[in-house]
Amino acid sequence: MTQRTTTAATTTARDTCDPASRVTKSLLGYGVIAGPVYVATALVQSLTREGFELGRHQWSLLANGDLGWIQIANFVVTGLMVLAFAAGLRRALGTGPGSRAPQLVAVYGVSLMAAGVFRADPALGFPAGTPEGPAPISWHGIVHFAAGAVGFTCLAIACFAVARRYAAEGHRGWARYSRLTGVVFLAGFAMVASGRGSEAANLAFTAAVILVFGWLAAVAAQRYRRVAPGGAHPAGN
Repeated sequence: MTQRTTTAATTTARDTCDPASRVTKSLLGYGVIAGPVYVATALVQSLTREGFELGRHQWSLLANGDLGWIQIANFVVTGLMVLAFAAGLRRALGTGPGSRAPQLVAVYGVSLMAAGVFRADPALGFPAGTPEGPAPISWHGIVHFAAGAVGFTCLAIACFAVARRYAAEGHRGWARYSRLTGVVFLAGFAMVASGRGSEAANLAFTAAVILVFGWLAAVAAQRYRRVAPGGAHPAGN
């Protein structure tokens, strides 16, 4: 009994100290914190910045005004964390079903950074002093929306790609959760794209963003717990 316990402890210590495993786990860890950082930063601004109405304005508009740098930094930092997670997910998944998911997640990370660099135009009375109603769209506003469209689409497809991996591994609950997240996120994006600033569409999209970041954190935590020595996910688990 003592010998088996000693052997198990030695194996655990060896796995913990394995450099490849540590790198993979560190990268996956960014997927756990990316969503909470982004959502918390955006929500605090939504509740404290003058003239911002959560039901009326999208979080992208927070990049405007004297405090716009906060949301710009939020976009860029979150994008970098998503890219780190994508690298960890690639190491954890390796080849097989769903192996394209990391590239799709990486595109979303780049799109977040682009959304910060190329700001959405002030509109709908925000920041304070901006005329009511939609504003003319500038070139950087067009780039902002294009980056969002590409990133959101890739992230939704990544949900389905990860679902394929979970299905192949026999994790039916995780597969259903991933598919549902992809469907809801696409529906929320479609609503806000066609809702013309309606409160219902904006709130639905905000909820969808929170949902998909929660999914990303859950996947990161699940794969983190199953990283095998060498940094890869053990086959069949």
